[in-house]
Amino acid sequence: MSAAAYGQPAQAPASDPTNAGKAVFSRANCVGCHKWHGNGGGGYGGDALSLRKTELTRDQIIETVGCGRPGTGMPFFLRGAYDEVKCHDMNRQDAGAQMPPEGGTFLRPKDIEAVSDYVIAHIKGGGEPTFAECVAFFSSTSRVCDVYKTQAQKPDDAAAASTGKGQ
Repeated sequence: MSAAAYGQPAQAPASDPTNAGKAVFSRANCVGCHKWHGNGGGGYGGDALSLRKTELTRDQIIETVGCGRPGTGMPFFLRGAYDEVKCHDMNRQDAGAQMPPEGGTFLRPKDIEAVSDYVIAHIKGGGEPTFAECVAFFSSTSRVCDVYKTQAQKPDDAAAASTGKGQ
């Protein structure tokens, strides 16, 4: 008997189309500087900017991931950047001492687009990171999210928990 006959959908629900970008965000070590939540902070390349507060467009994010940011610790992830591909209207000679570092791994253009779409869909414009976002990134079994769990409690919930009420 088919799944539909049991009142179940015939197909599993479609996964988030930005899952590929989330995987690139981890694999390319964007989390090393921008952190899982995109707020940035200290990392091996310096203080990464907040992707939550960025005003960059999709095309600008794609260029930044592919070409890095001259004069900063933001690495480039596109093979041939500044050589076969001009970046920020510069080649390697033009960039000189401002040449950004090479990323730890090169990404294909479709991966750069995917991570840019992930940033736009899940990070850009977000407020402070939440427990739900942390669980969505790591899974419900990660203890990394515990710090956000207490922040997610409402003041009334915390008071009820401490007095034993509301159980």
